Parts: sequence; structure tokens; C-alpha cells
Amino acid sequence: MILSPSLLSANFGRLAGECRDMEQAGVTWLHLDVIDGVFAPNITFGIPVIASLRKQCKLFFDAHLMVHNPSRYVEDFAKAGCDLIVVHAEAEVHLQRCLARIRELGCRAGLALNPSTDISCLRWLVSDVDLVLLMSVNPGFSGQKFLPVVEDKIQALRSLLDENNGANVPIQVDGGVSPENIGRLVQCGADVFVSGSAFFNFPPYDTRLKQFQQAADQGELRLAAQVCSEWKPRQA
Repeated sequence: MILSPSLLSANFGRLAGECRDMEQAGVTWLHLDVIDGVFAPNITFGIPVIASLRKQCKLFFDAHLMVHNPSRYVEDFAKAGCDLIVVHAEAEVHLQRCLARIRELGCRAGLALNPSTDISCLRWLVSDVDLVLLMSVNPGFSGQKFLPVVEDKIQALRSLLDENNGANVPIQVDGGVSPENIGRLVQCGADVFVSGSAFFNFPPYDTRLKQFQQAADQGELRLAAQVCSEWKPRQA
């Protein structure tokens, strides 16, 4: 199990300090929710903030681009220090080309699906993705409740990936993840978990991380979970 706390719920007055606190707590990934105010109803942060944090932070940068036509920006996010760049299927016309470009830039390529988006397009993109993100809330704001229907979607996606030579592709779940439901999500087939308010609102971070880990308790490690646990920051 990998927990990727969402910076969107951190204290924006001390972002560098928050990163240091997470590192000391044993967190390894940092989820960067980039929203343009068009694809989703919020405006967050962008390339300058990420580039500044990269100079002070050794965490694996997990960038989730909730923006229209993300292919316009992937090179800039790679230069800013992102390690994984996730784009939305709903936001990009030429998905395969965009994912290939992310890999060309030396980053891991991820594809995100909104709650109402069917997983069928993944059948033709399994060889082009390093991770699939399933939104378990509608994108925009932290603190939303998990949509239970996504549990079945995780199971269906895990089967689709496994049946199409994608057993090594991890599934990330974003939205409403907490120690109360993470165990079920692991059983459904998820490997990486984004948590915002359910993480940052419960310091100290080392204790909260342990609570997530204990609740996940997935037993035997799946291939996909093992693969992504070995990913390291490019600029470490």
C-alpha cells in the first residue's frame, strides 16, 4: 500500500515545512492536484509552486492534471520535477500520444477516469500506462464523500488490466479515502491511495500514516503494488 497525501489539503502557508514533516513521518509520495478552473470547479496551484517544492523535497511527485488539453503542459511539469504525470481521459483528444510523450520526458504516465467514465478505453491503452487513477469523487474539492459504486469499478478495472497484460499496472484511488474504507479498497484491487483532509487533519503524520497502513493490511503483495513501491524520484 502506498499513501499519496494530497497537497491540496495541506497548510499553504508552510508547504515546504509540510513536505519535510511528511518525509520525517515516512511518507514517500506527494499527490499534486493541479486544477485549471475549467475542467473542474476550482483553481489550485501550478508549475512554479511544484518547481519550488522540488528543490526542497525528496518525495515522489505524483502530479494529477485536472486540466483541459494537458498535452500542452506535460513538458513543463516534467521540467518542474514531477515523477508521475496523470492526465484525464475526458480532457485529452489524443490520449495515446500524450501518454507516450510523458514517457519520452522520463516520467511515469498515468491515466485518470472520472466516476462516470467507463473503463473500456483502457483495453487499448494498457501498454501505454504506468498507473490508472480512478476518481472516487467528482474532481474539484477535497473533503468529499467516497462514492461506493467505485468499489465495483476497481474490481472491474483490476480484471481488465490483468487480462490484457497489465498485472504490473497499479490502480490509484482518489477521493474520500480514509482508514475506515482503505481495507475494502485494497481487497477490491487498489494499490495507491490519495488522501487529503483525512490525512492532514489528523496529525501527527507518522501516527496517521501507521493508521492507514494498519487498516490496509493487504496481506500478500500484488505485483502492481510491488512495482510502484519501487518507483523513486527522478531528481533524488
